[in-house]
Amino acid sequence: MLRLKPFRYLRPAGAEEAAAIVAEFDGEAMLVAGGTDLVPKLKRRQMEPSILVGISHLEELRSLRSTPEGGMEIGAAITLAEVTRNKDLEMHWPGYVQAASLVSSPPLRNLGTIGGNLMVDTRCNYYDMTYEWRQAAGFCLKKDGDACRVAPARPHCWAVSSSDTAPVAIALDATAVLAGPEGRREVPVESLYQDDGIHYTTKQPYEVVTSLHFPPRAGWRSSYVKLRRRGSIDFPIGGAAVALVIEGGRIIDSRIVLSGVASHPVVAVEAASYLVGHSLDPELVAEVADHAAKPVKPLDNADLAYTWRKRMVKWLVTQAVLEAGK
Repeated sequence: MLRLKPFRYLRPAGAEEAAAIVAEFDGEAMLVAGGTDLVPKLKRRQMEPSILVGISHLEELRSLRSTPEGGMEIGAAITLAEVTRNKDLEMHWPGYVQAASLVSSPPLRNLGTIGGNLMVDTRCNYYDMTYEWRQAAGFCLKKDGDACRVAPARPHCWAVSSSDTAPVAIALDATAVLAGPEGRREVPVESLYQDDGIHYTTKQPYEVVTSLHFPPRAGWRSSYVKLRRRGSIDFPIGGAAVALVIEGGRIIDSRIVLSGVASHPVVAVEAASYLVGHSLDPELVAEVADHAAKPVKPLDNADLAYTWRKRMVKWLVTQAVLEAGK
């Protein structure tokens, strides 16, 4: 049986206080809300903080409201299950609700938060194992080792981005508010990620994601399609978020963002540009899907064969574009 190591649990009075505690105990403290990803990692010794700073009780992280401009503000401690039940989100940002509904399983969506899914750790077959397994096989670059088990010749971690909601948030130009010891800043969700399996986020370890802001998106249609072995529980081994604006039967703006194919969500700018100015038809969608898949180079560090996963990117993009265009 896997057991947690002893740790201190602190309940700060606000987001800034939480950030200050984590900053003070640099490297020894971590933030926790739902804990659906963190707690298993603690049991597997992938993360070993001596202090956990709880934030799920903070009321400021529990708001979900429409903004005066017609957007939506979602507190970072709102659960994924709450998102799936919100009618305003379902009407105006359906792709985001789809993505939230496909995360893990119903019990975990009742605990898991939107902030947690934005910041969920990258994954790899050589990393997401028990301590004893990793010790026997040889530790990897992401934790305790000095070489990547997937590509040992390169000093780079290729662990895969596994957030379902981040690609849709990026496609819909969402921003996130981050609280630090000295104040808050608002940044585009897209800017939160970088191509590094270890340092996969630009957010400082002590910063608290307090809320997610969706701008008004009148006329936008969105969708998210996910690939995984089982119908629930599993993380994405491929995902496609698509957002479109269609007027007079023609697409006037489009976004395509991929999940599960790199250490960060991949924005397929060139592929999306092929849609603009055209009506949806099978030949165009096939061309767009082909362009989206070309730069994708999955490695042998996730479920199922990486060659098959690359081929499936075309299917994911095709289905997401057609669904968004309905």
